[in-house]
Amino acid sequence: MKTLIRWLLLAGALLLVAHLYPGVVVKSFTSALIAAAVLGLLNTLLRPILVLLTLPVTVISLGLFLFVINALMFWSAAYLLSGFGVESFTAALIGSLIYSLCGMLIDTVMERLFPPQD
Repeated sequence: MKTLIRWLLLAGALLLVAHLYPGVVVKSFTSALIAAAVLGLLNTLLRPILVLLTLPVTVISLGLFLFVINALMFWSAAYLLSGFGVESFTAALIGSLIYSLCGMLIDTVMERLFPPQD
């Protein structure tokens, strides 16, 4: 149940990103649900590989290159889906930052609403 609520909230966060930043377009809530699922899959499967491959650049940039990786995941999801669009890499960078902040807020709220079971 917790995962389902988190998924719905992340889809809402995508709609919020599209509302706040004009470079990101989400056609409907259904598109936002699919985009949130695809973003989750990309971040679970592809992001660790990219982080490992770009580790030297990430260390040299003091971790700032991770923002680029997040933007690439956001941009890739927009490329794969028809109801979710990003105008440019800059829009993907700003959109991924807003989406990440919303995701952190959602995770904090979820931890308070559903404390870990011992």
